[in-house]
Amino acid sequence: MKIGFFSDTYFPQVSGVSTSIKTLKEGLEKSGHQVYIFTTSDPAAEPSEEQIIRLPSIPFWSFKDRRIAISGKKKALKIARELQLDVVHTQTEFSLGFVGKYVAEKMNLPHLHTYHTMYEDYLHYIAGGKMLRPQHVAYLSRYFCNSADGIIAPSSKVEKQLHQYGVTSQIKIIPTGVDLEKFSRQSEGRDVRAELGIADHQPMILSLSRLSKEKNIEAILKSMPKILKTQPKAMFVIVGDGPQKEELEMLAKELDVSHAVIFTGEKKSDEVRDYYTAADVFVSASSSESQGLTYIEAISSGTSIVAKLSNYTQSLVGPKGELGSLFVKDDSLAEVILNQLSRKVSGEEQKKFKKILLNEISSDTFSERVLFFYEKAAELYKEAPFMQMANIS
Repeated sequence: MKIGFFSDTYFPQVSGVSTSIKTLKEGLEKSGHQVYIFTTSDPAAEPSEEQIIRLPSIPFWSFKDRRIAISGKKKALKIARELQLDVVHTQTEFSLGFVGKYVAEKMNLPHLHTYHTMYEDYLHYIAGGKMLRPQHVAYLSRYFCNSADGIIAPSSKVEKQLHQYGVTSQIKIIPTGVDLEKFSRQSEGRDVRAELGIADHQPMILSLSRLSKEKNIEAILKSMPKILKTQPKAMFVIVGDGPQKEELEMLAKELDVSHAVIFTGEKKSDEVRDYYTAADVFVSASSSESQGLTYIEAISSGTSIVAKLSNYTQSLVGPKGELGSLFVKDDSLAEVILNQLSRKVSGEEQKKFKKILLNEISSDTFSERVLFFYEKAAELYKEAPFMQMANIS
């Protein structure tokens, strides 16, 4: 099968969407399929990239580290016809999403879509949240998703939101998977703790994300004074970059915890495992995640997590908290982190639950489920190409 991915975001832009696309691409290719990525141009991209088609783009006006295509739909259609695509899989509701929709219509192909982002948590980036409102997000999401033949939701949280928006297309929950081999193999000779000047006996708390308001990293920073009273040698390592970096650095100074906080900057995707394995606990205080790939990357690396309570995070930590702890309010975060750092969980219980969980979130399981969705879509599309598919299961 020849599959076309259409996304405004892809590497070298680092994001959960880029990681999800790459993971799925590699899984499908492993099964013998061909995947072509149609995405935006990027000054930092390699000049020659196999099976990646870049269309002219500009930085998104209020989100400068992301880009939006300004032309190229006819070029994309010409290339898609030459490649003889079988399926169009869009990964954005914006420029490349509409290019993919156009290609699917012109080539009479099934159009599937993954809804990655909880946009209501990002409205503040556009004119301070005064231009676009939640009702505008609902309209755009409903319009785009109802024009697709099937929707992939990474979690039940996304599925519920789409139903609330009035999406009537078939929705299939398929969590993004993780390359377990990548996150379980031992690094060769790299000692992140030594590089950062953190001794083995010092508790290391890790955050790994874009440094932006919706990630709520300030809640973790605000918990550090209380953590340091009990664990004076603890270190908080913040991996990532973004518009809130200077603000977070200033907050660390105001809280008088700069000596216990390290900002590493952005790291390449093949480096992040080393940071997970070096840490004692991975912490995320965000409630904006559609799924939260970093949670499962941490667990796959053998590191426990602390995360905000939700149905999804409950399914990750286990019924007895085998793989981590959850918190409800930000003011309880310090206590939850301290408890997690001192917890001892039965090795057998942890091993048993982790094995079940990792099978569910593996990249192989992910690509198998998506491929089945493609195949069912293609079958039904041939039978009724002008009708919305309602029986993909």
